[in-house]
Amino acid sequence: AQAVISKGHVYASGNIGCDKDFKVVDGGVQAQTRAALRNLSIVLQAAGSGLEHIVKVNIYLANLPRDFLPMNKAYAEFFEKNRMPARTCIGVASLPMGADVEIECVAEVASVASRL
Repeated sequence: AQAVISKGHVYASGNIGCDKDFKVVDGGVQAQTRAALRNLSIVLQAAGSGLEHIVKVNIYLANLPRDFLPMNKAYAEFFEKNRMPARTCIGVASLPMGADVEIECVAEVASVASRL
């Protein structure tokens, strides 16, 4: 499943930076980060949520020393500076399809978040 809704939260599976034809986008980790977050946004919207409702993100990088700073710069474009979700970033041996980055998250369902 791309996502599961449980008890007011959306648990989104990992997304890599691929295009609509499921090909990893060109441009390195920054382009892949942007594409992964756009893909994640689509999944969250389908579940009644959105990037603004994310509470926890896990990011996996195939080359953590090389890619952390450029990934972080692209990642920051998608969130308000003072409302960044909690995040963990982990270096891994490899990712599907040779991707540089994979992103998964937990978000509140929008109707639940608006009541808080």
